[in-house]
Parts: sequence; C-alpha cells; structure tokens
Amino acid sequence: MRAIRAFGRFWYEFLIGDDWKIAAAVVSAMVVLGVIMASTRLADSALAVLGGALVVVLFAASLVWDTRRRR
Repeated sequence: MRAIRAFGRFWYEFLIGDDWKIAAAVVSAMVVLGVIMASTRLADSALAVLGGALVVVLFAASLVWDTRRRR
C-alpha cells in the first residue's frame, strides 16, 4: 500500500506541482484543441500554433489571477 501511495504522490507532484491552475490550463487547452480538431479540418501547423497560443494565454491568465491585489 505504501508503494501505491508513493507512486500516486509522485505523479500528483509531477503533473500538478505547485500550481494546479497551470495544470488545469494545459488540460483545458488540450480539450479545446481536441474539439477543434474533431470539428474542423485545420492543418497540423495551425493546430500547433493555436495550441501554443492557448497555453500562453491561459498561463498569463493564471499569473494575473495569482498576482492581483487582494483587498
């Protein structure tokens, strides 16, 4: 049981790490790309650029959320 718990803890720390919002942003970008890929016939290069842009935008939103002033 201890080995299973250590295995789960390793993967949690590896995937989630310090900030769960970044992991959620990457998963959200992948889901959006999957939906776009299934519904349209965009070229692979266009999907790669769109995916990179989505990750950057969602990462920036995460940074804004973390650095905003608390009142």
